[in-house]
Amino acid sequence: MEKIRCSWVGKDQCYQDYHDNVWGRAVTDSQELFAKLCLDGQQAGLSWITVLKKQANYEAAFFNFDPVKIVTLTERDVERLMLDAGIIRNRLKIQSIIKNAKAYLAIEASGTSFNDYIWQFVEGKTLINSWPTMADVPTSSIQSDRMAKDLKKRGFSFVGTTICYAFMQAVGMLNDHTTDCFCYQASTQDAKL
Repeated sequence: MEKIRCSWVGKDQCYQDYHDNVWGRAVTDSQELFAKLCLDGQQAGLSWITVLKKQANYEAAFFNFDPVKIVTLTERDVERLMLDAGIIRNRLKIQSIIKNAKAYLAIEASGTSFNDYIWQFVEGKTLINSWPTMADVPTSSIQSDRMAKDLKKRGFSFVGTTICYAFMQAVGMLNDHTTDCFCYQASTQDAKL
């Protein structure tokens, strides 16, 4: 019998693996949160599977999302990355990763870990939702509005409320698996409570 998954998951194996093993599981590592936020920003105007299939290329191009190394990238590096067919060749999106790395380092330099900073928007614990269908799942929330506003104030880009909501779903700040999805219970058990 075939597993029931959230309806946004197609038949592509990499998409199913991502949904089954990554999406909605609580992430508390600061650098991994940074990477996911940057990757979600790359999705703006595109489907997530486009970015997912390029994730390994992004990791190679951006030093496994090490912010300390990313901030050393220059405009010459941006020009080089604009020729890299393995990533989305959008100048503003490439530059956003560099801007975001600078903003990340500023948060960390203030004495707050990026993990603590990000999770504060849900008071440090996963919000467990109970959506019967994907039609019930919103694309933003009060929390994603607040996160987007604060991230922008701190110098991050490609962090609108819809991107922040998708990020919050991906890193397990929300359990937005639909209640019929076989991952719903596992994500609830893996939630940060």
